[in-house]
Amino acid sequence: MQVRELDVRDAYEFIPPRFSDDRGLFVAPLQEPALQEAIGHPLHVAQTNHSISVRGAIRGVHFADTPPGQAKYIYCARGSLLDVVVDVRVGSPTFGRWDAVRLDDTEFRAMYLAEGLGHAFIALEDNTAMCYLCSVGYNPRAEHGINPLDPALNLPWPAELTPVLSEKDAAAPTLAEAEASGLLPWYADCVAHYEKLRAG
Repeated sequence: MQVRELDVRDAYEFIPPRFSDDRGLFVAPLQEPALQEAIGHPLHVAQTNHSISVRGAIRGVHFADTPPGQAKYIYCARGSLLDVVVDVRVGSPTFGRWDAVRLDDTEFRAMYLAEGLGHAFIALEDNTAMCYLCSVGYNPRAEHGINPLDPALNLPWPAELTPVLSEKDAAAPTLAEAEASGLLPWYADCVAHYEKLRAG
């Protein structure tokens, strides 16, 4: 398993080996030793999510109150998508920055996003299936969003795709509006939470 830390702090890309033969393909997108070495603690999985999206569908930018937040380990089981992590943690050295990785059913790359980071993706083809392993269950009162079309963020959505958004995501505030309203997590609180997880 190859591991690469992304430009956004506390986000990682994982590239697993793939094994092909006459029967097809085998791959293990999540391998705990590699993940634990990268982030310094095991990933507690409280919920798995599975979404199927049409071409051009954008989900996100979503994040949760931290602590406890919601860490995510993400891979694409079918189709292809562009996965985006956005640093929405106030006070972070990479606040307001984003990074993107193509996830698909050919290479089975995966992404890990620590608690407090924002997550979004766009489906590059119809019937794209995304799998998420989440550290805590869904808590609607603690879940928030940033508008994925915020011009100040300038996320790398392909120009040839027509964005398909939920009403909730389309009505979400910009990053600046969310910061001004006190909606965003604080980097110091997130770091303290990470240290607590590493301490066991």
